[in-house]
Amino acid sequence: MTKTYAFPPAGMPARSDSPQGAAVFTTAYAFIPAGTMRDIVTSFLPGWQQTRAWIIARPLSGFAETFAQYAVELAPGGGSNAPEPDHDAQAAIFVAEGTARLTLGRDSHALRAGSYVYLPASSVWTLWNTGDVPFKFHWIRKRWQPAEGLSAPDAIISHDDEVPISWMPDNEGLWGTQRFADPLDVRHDFHANIVTFGKGGRIPFAETHVMEHGLYVLEGRARYLLNQDWVDVGPGDFMWLRAFCPQACIVDDSERFRYLLYKDVNRHVSLAPFGAAR
Repeated sequence: MTKTYAFPPAGMPARSDSPQGAAVFTTAYAFIPAGTMRDIVTSFLPGWQQTRAWIIARPLSGFAETFAQYAVELAPGGGSNAPEPDHDAQAAIFVAEGTARLTLGRDSHALRAGSYVYLPASSVWTLWNTGDVPFKFHWIRKRWQPAEGLSAPDAIISHDDEVPISWMPDNEGLWGTQRFADPLDVRHDFHANIVTFGKGGRIPFAETHVMEHGLYVLEGRARYLLNQDWVDVGPGDFMWLRAFCPQACIVDDSERFRYLLYKDVNRHVSLAPFGAAR
């Protein structure tokens, strides 16, 4: 059986469901449960055919300002020959389900569940569903931030199966990260990684740091610390953290827990006053 990864459930919840929900938006973080990602909140994108998208993060002044994150569904035959409207935008794509053909320059690549793609800014690319079922993928967009002496990073075409987990020290192989880009390559100003916790794994301290985060749960369940709140999270849930929001994680002994993680890295912070011209 082909492996798949979590994706918005679409459809409409039962009329008997409580509208109370678990979604939270605070000054430090947002928690967007999978159950909120329904048909009525999709967008249709210019330049894309037979496509709909859940836009689950976008730059917001005074919150998380560096990235946008989409979950995109292509119907059979759907796709785009002009997918990216921003010449300065780079992208990471992670495939949740289905098959598609990506062209990058003159090269063509077959994508399947678990495929990872990094597309540098100004890339010429297309993407079309080649299967008989919807093609579902996660799309992270960020403008590349140039730095003196650095050229744009190279494209990356990889797969979940091809990247080993780098386990954190002193954690008994229960907390680790798959890094699709070399963390020492400072041409990259963001990373999109997969974080894995084994049964009983945890982050044993409240991380507090300058990086903004988008965390999309791919599988499993956990309790996640967001600022001062412990939140129950599961497949398809999204956590959106502004800089310096404390976070930690506790996984029980029943199943492993994995999420797709965005973070901005490897650049000086601007010293211009907030809102000033740069």
